[in-house]
Amino acid sequence: MALTQKQRLFVDEYLIDLNATQAAIRAGYSKRTAGQIGDENLKKPQIAQAIKEAMDSRNKRAQIDADYVLRRLVEIDQMDVADILTDDMSVRPLHEWPKVWRQYLAGFDVSELFEGRGEDREMVGFLKKLKWPDKVKNLELLGKHVNVNAFRDQIDLNVIGSLADDIAKARQRAMQAE
Repeated sequence: MALTQKQRLFVDEYLIDLNATQAAIRAGYSKRTAGQIGDENLKKPQIAQAIKEAMDSRNKRAQIDADYVLRRLVEIDQMDVADILTDDMSVRPLHEWPKVWRQYLAGFDVSELFEGRGEDREMVGFLKKLKWPDKVKNLELLGKHVNVNAFRDQIDLNVIGSLADDIAKARQRAMQAE
């Protein structure tokens, strides 16, 4: 069964932010029922298939897949602050930074430092603050991606025997107690 025009629009809108309610509203469904309609649309096999195909197509065009994500996570994990700082802890010129630092630096603040007041005020330096990506979060994402379960709570259950064996033993004890 082919999708209606409104359903096709829902699929296109869903790809924007993966929010079914907002996609339904943007596709022209009633705001009052958009949450319900969005949820229902995601459960319809033909719409779910259209979304999957559209996402696969977009990923192919953008050349983004699991390997791409993993490569980027590894790049972030391997970032070394020595690549952008000198031995005296000053920041190297930007043109000397490796590409990975220019791409993934989470923040960079520069403040001018002054001494004195009024007309006697004089700039005496800069305060530079660098914020790099959260390495622990990055490792967590890497661990999940490669399924090493490094960040999963684990419970060790050591079950010896089976339920049937336990029931049989309980019956024997009950018969001996009689």
